[in-house]
Amino acid sequence: MIDRTLRHARLIASLGRYTLAREMSFRGNYLVKLSVELLWLFILLAFYKTVFMKTSTVATWTEPQYLFFVGCHFALNGLIETLFMDGCVDFTELVRTGDLDFILLKPMDEQVLVTCRKIDWGTSLNVVMGGVVMALALYQMNWRFDPVRAVAFVVTFVCGTAIAYSFMLALTSFSVWLVRNQSLMEMWWLFSSLARYPREIFRSLAWAEPLSFLFTYILPFLLVVNVPANVMVRVFDPATVAFTLAATAASLWASRMFFRRALRSYRSASS
Repeated sequence: MIDRTLRHARLIASLGRYTLAREMSFRGNYLVKLSVELLWLFILLAFYKTVFMKTSTVATWTEPQYLFFVGCHFALNGLIETLFMDGCVDFTELVRTGDLDFILLKPMDEQVLVTCRKIDWGTSLNVVMGGVVMALALYQMNWRFDPVRAVAFVVTFVCGTAIAYSFMLALTSFSVWLVRNQSLMEMWWLFSSLARYPREIFRSLAWAEPLSFLFTYILPFLLVVNVPANVMVRVFDPATVAFTLAATAASLWASRMFFRRALRSYRSASS
């Protein structure tokens, strides 16, 4: 098991170096992509700053707390887009052209090869910028270092990344049956936008309460950013952390099984 994990880690590192070399071949394009991400973060922060000029809290979140939430979302979403997005999007083309045959013939785990084939270094800056925003928010709060909260944040941040990855993998798997999954990937952007807002926003409206329940306990996408942000700057609830760990394990297992089921339904280019 350890040897297999190390093999996968070396493979991902090699793919990362290869895609970075390709990215650096077009440095102008790379710089433009970084500039767009930086501009998007600036617009986002300017919007929330304008909101907090009119109110002191948003769904019980103070301005520094909400700033930390935004930074957490930006970093987590950037990590997902950097590591997995391009590979998952290209899965449709692999199925359509039959090039998935070559992936299935390789002596490596198909899920790793499909989802980690392309590292998008153009969005890697989002992780750094998100970290800077979170650090700025903690500074504004005069946050005192708490090792328990810090460790819990790291653990739940990893869990949030894993849950988001599971949703992306499940949506990607539909390509085997639908071939074109553009509308399904648009659902990913919908889920990603949903995770951008605190769960308390949905709880403040009676008609939106079912959405809060659905995306917390059935499709746990609201846990992705809400739990790590809450653990770090608001309420540290061990029960919620435990539920997040359980939801992460269930999401990874379910998406893995669904992906394997999709591969069994795949008909190769030679069939």
